[in-house]
Amino acid sequence: MDSMSSGPSSTFGIIPSQVESSLFEKCNNFTRADEIKASGFYPYHRVIETGQDTEVQVNGRRMLMLGSNSYLELTTHPRIKERSAAAIFQYGTGCAGSRFLNGTLPIHLELEGRLAALVGKPAALVFPTGFQTNTGVVATLVHQGEYVVADKYIHACILDGCTLSQGTLVRYNHNDMADLEEKLAKLPQGANKLVITDGIFSMEGDICKLPEIVRIARRHRAQVMLDDAHGIGVLGPGGAGTAAHFGLTDEVDLIMGTFSKSLAAIGGFIAAPERVINYLMHFARPFMFSASASPASCAAVLGALDVMAEEPERFQRLWENARFLKHGFDELGFDTGQSESPIIPIVVGDMERCLGFWKAMAEEGIFVNPVVPPAVPPGRCMLRISVTAGHTRQQLTWALGRFAKAGREFGLLEARP
Repeated sequence: MDSMSSGPSSTFGIIPSQVESSLFEKCNNFTRADEIKASGFYPYHRVIETGQDTEVQVNGRRMLMLGSNSYLELTTHPRIKERSAAAIFQYGTGCAGSRFLNGTLPIHLELEGRLAALVGKPAALVFPTGFQTNTGVVATLVHQGEYVVADKYIHACILDGCTLSQGTLVRYNHNDMADLEEKLAKLPQGANKLVITDGIFSMEGDICKLPEIVRIARRHRAQVMLDDAHGIGVLGPGGAGTAAHFGLTDEVDLIMGTFSKSLAAIGGFIAAPERVINYLMHFARPFMFSASASPASCAAVLGALDVMAEEPERFQRLWENARFLKHGFDELGFDTGQSESPIIPIVVGDMERCLGFWKAMAEEGIFVNPVVPPAVPPGRCMLRISVTAGHTRQQLTWALGRFAKAGREFGLLEARP
């Protein structure tokens, strides 16, 4: 009795505190975030108390939002909210299972058909998140002895998919077509290869060189996958994305998109030939073993697709705002890199100055996002600004004045004489 009364841990010779110190040692030793919080320069996990409009409330204070991916300003659109609410009343708040078993609803099939039509592919498959879409597609399609050849600025979810795939990842320099050609030329001629690029790169805001990528990939008998998370709803006729923008829809084998940017919800999709979609339905683990996308999210995307078709002026306003803000930053003298989209970086350099610049902008009442390694290379820390169709010219002009003031204070712009 005495030996049993001390509990299972002593029975197996394990002391709980020893387990904690070994397994959680890395957690206990991670203090960098605490230090930054104590300094007042911690920029993450801010609580936004309102919807994703052009102005938001943070800690009871109104701020101009220049850090949202709601490019078409649809997340608070009344019709989309109404459609999402109606889906809850019809289907409930969730599906209580995976698509593979009990989680497929008519609304999932309707949405997949609409998405396939949007990007010009025979079929599409909806995943619960965009992250799961990329990890699932890459891990399922690329096997041992096969290759992923990807731009160095691809998203972390693609890197995780490559790790899970057991294939070999080869990375080429960002938007460097000569390097892509060289990397492909060194691979075994008979091996299967998948070239992956973003449409619009999420931090730099530049657009991939899709025509060259397609030509090079075809020379080396490689398939092409386009991560168009930031291109859907931004580029191409009716927001169809980067492939449509270049007239290369038929030349791109796989088109991936997310709902959390222009499409006003949460989730992701892959569009491809029907046999590829059929294969993913039966082998992609993030799809098979995750609860299906909620009815509310699916309905919101369907509503967003309707608004995109019925209100094309949103695309015009988005691009007018993007060009106005980019021109304003360039005129002031900021380094905006190679941006050519509604994503506009202000390259700052080192992390300390970047966080200082971010805090100064927050104090001015502007919500922006600092980007530091590993999201960008060391020494290329930046503020990532994103503009939407909803911003007014008055808001953007006011913001440029605040950026100019802080830019001079942090030595990013020349001081006034």
